[in-house]
Amino acid sequence: MAGRRPVDVRGWLGGIRLSGFMVIMLGLVVLAAFVLVPTIGTYVDQRQQIAALEAAVELSRDEVADLEAQRDRWQDPAYITTQARERLYYVKPGEVVYLVDNDLPPELEPQEQAPVSDQVEAAHTDWMSRLVRSVTEAGLAQTVAPLGFGVPDGTPTDTPTGPAPTDTSGDAPTP
Repeated sequence: MAGRRPVDVRGWLGGIRLSGFMVIMLGLVVLAAFVLVPTIGTYVDQRQQIAALEAAVELSRDEVADLEAQRDRWQDPAYITTQARERLYYVKPGEVVYLVDNDLPPELEPQEQAPVSDQVEAAHTDWMSRLVRSVTEAGLAQTVAPLGFGVPDGTPTDTPTGPAPTDTSGDAPTP
């Protein structure tokens, strides 16, 4: 960069000559910029609003189509029968319906189990003595204890002897 020489700015600016016409044209360009910039901003904002409203109209059309399809489904007697049987537990004469109520609290519900292995594993306990102990304990037990839910074998549980407390929130009674 040693070969470059400095530029003389004064000489370059001195070579520009402004005429009256050129000043008037430059003023008009600046005035046009001040007038058009807000107008362009307003135009862009309006285009964004129009795009948002068109999207809202499209969503409304989809919702209307879904509601019309649902209305058409409710015109079908088979659909009405199915909904009455599922939602209101209606039954036809002669049918027997069994409702299974899962009254376990959420903390006692079985969690996800590990996948079943396809390899044979040896048992580390004597299953026959465990079976006999389980049968005798079940026959001699004074209270019912849920097995497999964290209650160790042979330990009594603290279960109330009175009626189960009732829940007024509409859920199943707690044990």
